[in-house]
Amino acid sequence: MIQVEKLSYGFPAKDLYNEVSFTLKKGKHCAFIGSNGSGKSTLVDIIIHPDKYLYDGKIIKDESCRIGYASQFAVRDKEQECTVFEYLSERFVENQQATAAVCEEMASAEDVEPLFERYQALLDAFGAMDGDNYANNIRKQLYVAGMRELEETKLSQLSGGEYKLLQIMREMLLSQNLLVMDEPDVFLDFGNLNRLCRLINDYRGTLLVVTHNRYLLNHCFDMILHLENGEIQEYEGSFTEYSCSRLKEKLKLKLQSIEEQEEIERTEKMVDILRTRATILVNPVIGSAVNAKQTQLDRLYARQIKEPFIEIREPKIELRSGEAETGHTVLSIADYNVSFDESLLENINFELLAGEKVAVVGANGTGKTSLIRDILKNDHPSIHIDRNTSYACLSQLKGENIDETKTVYDIMENLGFETRESIREYLGKYCLEGDTLKQKAGQLSGGEKNLLQIAIVANTKTELLILDEPTSHLDLYAQMALEKAICDYKGAVLMVSHDFYLVANCADYVLLVENNTIRRMRTRSFRKMVYERYFDQKYLEIDKKKQKLEADITLAFKKNELRAVERLCSRLEAISAE
Repeated sequence: MIQVEKLSYGFPAKDLYNEVSFTLKKGKHCAFIGSNGSGKSTLVDIIIHPDKYLYDGKIIKDESCRIGYASQFAVRDKEQECTVFEYLSERFVENQQATAAVCEEMASAEDVEPLFERYQALLDAFGAMDGDNYANNIRKQLYVAGMRELEETKLSQLSGGEYKLLQIMREMLLSQNLLVMDEPDVFLDFGNLNRLCRLINDYRGTLLVVTHNRYLLNHCFDMILHLENGEIQEYEGSFTEYSCSRLKEKLKLKLQSIEEQEEIERTEKMVDILRTRATILVNPVIGSAVNAKQTQLDRLYARQIKEPFIEIREPKIELRSGEAETGHTVLSIADYNVSFDESLLENINFELLAGEKVAVVGANGTGKTSLIRDILKNDHPSIHIDRNTSYACLSQLKGENIDETKTVYDIMENLGFETRESIREYLGKYCLEGDTLKQKAGQLSGGEKNLLQIAIVANTKTELLILDEPTSHLDLYAQMALEKAICDYKGAVLMVSHDFYLVANCADYVLLVENNTIRRMRTRSFRKMVYERYFDQKYLEIDKKKQKLEADITLAFKKNELRAVERLCSRLEAISAE
């Protein structure tokens, strides 16, 4: 369907790709993964809009290829007061109306030839998206997503997650050959994530999906494209199979590299010995032997195994805490209410003690972000942050914590860093490297912006962290690094999250937003509820074991304990087979 050959592209401040090649075959559901800032979204845009870019290489598309696109940003038109069914059928109705208008023109026109061509083009477009059956197809999509009861619901009454799913369904209904989605899972609650999973698996066309979501990766894809350090690795198979394969390949290359280095060292010593003899004895035979050995050594240098690009960039996140009394109340909320067109939260009461880590969890549109924003403003009569408690926050609202018109260097300089080198060294721990300092914050990827916010928060000593969807847009390795940092943090944490792994691994307890109120749950009870409502318990338990094994394998590689790597890889493969 699409073939990319030796594509190279970059910005003045950063090279993104170096002669990357891959093929996207018809019917494949492909996950596009890679570290934050590696250029995934840019490469997707180059494929969709190649005329906008000056790149080297080729992008070859089948003539029949029609590309649909679902953005990670779902912006709702507040004036649009149609129903769900009307929204999903809009483009079909527009086609029918345009066709009817052309027919009217043809009835009175003297020259019908151009009108007939337009009429035929509209019919072809309608047929390509199975227009004759659009009403049935819409109802089928709603049924697959578990949203059948929303058919006559107004758009304004939907949650943000439900609206995001509708955007995806709308593109799927147009029967594009290739549907591209950029992080479709961001901010989706557990229920909507499950709906998205069903929609993806039910889709019969070709998919290219940028995602860092572990659940989707393990359940929805039969091809992986991994972009790292300007290169692409292409793998046909599931993400689980790919994870095992790349670790085994890394071990194979490492062992091969060790053998090569040993041979190179032996040859280097032989060249030195022969050169020493040649300086003592004037003998043409020895001279020829030196040249022959040097030629052999040059060949060994040239064919050395390149360090595999699967060396993942993993940030080193360390959240520093100030000192607070044990059991001291750092945040209290009493009789809090919030409403817009209708009541969202009523009579909310809870206290957060020093050192406690609490997750606020609930469906999209239940008032969680409104609560967090009021806490951050700290001017609501129902909300009280202890005046001796220092706090920092991480926000998902554009431009709230970072001035996106400033360069990364200017932002960090304003925080008190004195030299460019100290900024470069500090941000290097967060995988914000190279010429990132010269870039404006608004030019960073979503994941890079989040890492920059985390780096800013980590530069302060606080007793309380308030985090709004802290793992959103982060790649898998940054997510795990942040989980560990939150677990190690000694202060109190209040976080809104739809990331099951973050909540299950880090929270002391959960505040569940449901039926306009908040109830406290033990993390164990929360896990059980999620298992019963959304996920398979065995899958989640196996996935946790896999994460632990992958972390152990990474550590064994760093220590160069290759026998341990081999043993752990075998265990990972056995667990993955379950």
